[in-house]
Amino acid sequence: MSRVVVVTGVSRHLGSRMARILSRDASIERVIGVDVVPPREDIGGAEFFRADIRNPVISKVLTATGADTVVHMGVISTPVQAGGRSTMKEINVIGSMQLLAACQRVGTITKFVMKSSSTVYGSGPKDPALFTEDTEPRHPPTSGWAKDSVDVEGYVRAFSRRRPDVCVTTLRFANFLGPKAATPMADYFALPVIPTVLGHDARLQFIYEDDGLEVIRLAALGEHPGVFNVAGDDFLMLSQATRQAGKATVPVFEPLMATVGSWVKRAGFADFTADQIRYLTYGRGLDTTRLKEKFGFTPRYTTPEAFAEFLRVRELPYSLPGERLESLERNIAHALGSATKSEAAEQMAGG
Repeated sequence: MSRVVVVTGVSRHLGSRMARILSRDASIERVIGVDVVPPREDIGGAEFFRADIRNPVISKVLTATGADTVVHMGVISTPVQAGGRSTMKEINVIGSMQLLAACQRVGTITKFVMKSSSTVYGSGPKDPALFTEDTEPRHPPTSGWAKDSVDVEGYVRAFSRRRPDVCVTTLRFANFLGPKAATPMADYFALPVIPTVLGHDARLQFIYEDDGLEVIRLAALGEHPGVFNVAGDDFLMLSQATRQAGKATVPVFEPLMATVGSWVKRAGFADFTADQIRYLTYGRGLDTTRLKEKFGFTPRYTTPEAFAEFLRVRELPYSLPGERLESLERNIAHALGSATKSEAAEQMAGG
């Protein structure tokens, strides 16, 4: 049973909520929230320690508090949260390396829970209908948060080999949706005009944040070593999601999607990486049998229900200030006009 739990990434919404949830559990003596800046939301009875996981000083925090459990929620999914891609990678990769090195040195650590992502499987035309935890990706990610998650999972596996006495749980989540969760897909569906890939209708899966945080709580309190896929049951096609969101869509030739994405990113609306575009093209499916069998838990919200609740609590669709909407429309029009259909066809044939 966990007695002293350290939660990283508490300055962001999900980290704050996780610290607050754990602090309410009577079986836990103490919850320590760690981040470089104070949390913007209530963390309940948890204590806040200002510390940078990129700095070896994090080991002093673990030692001083007598921590036995670490819940790592400090991997950032969008560059905006970090202040840029280079800072994001440094926090995600270097920060996780330093945190794991500290956990290796501190003998009181008996449990490590990693909030990872199903983006480690990548997306592509040769993917299986459902990824199990043992499926090797056929189109591994090459950039952004997805690549960071692959790297961090590699460090976690190495840590598990060096410290076999520690119960290590890696949770590969589908896209989080909820009232305040800042995720790439939440930003995507908040766009006033949604670019889609012409000729494709991706199959999507989501996890509602209440369900996702409950899985993390169960991992922190129980003994569930291994890797687990976490997603709501069933699927939602991208075309269904955009209709339910009441959003206008702009079908874009696949070779031009990166150009459109760069304009959307520059306008400050959402982050579009090459891997996210592949996901919006091909989608991804997760087999969650292992989660249900080992945790004895089935998410309360199915994927369609999670998306419907997301729309309700976020009150989508919403309108943007006129100048920002006009800017986005101009940028998309410019991107679409930067190549003719014949040029796009040639690029597609050449690819």
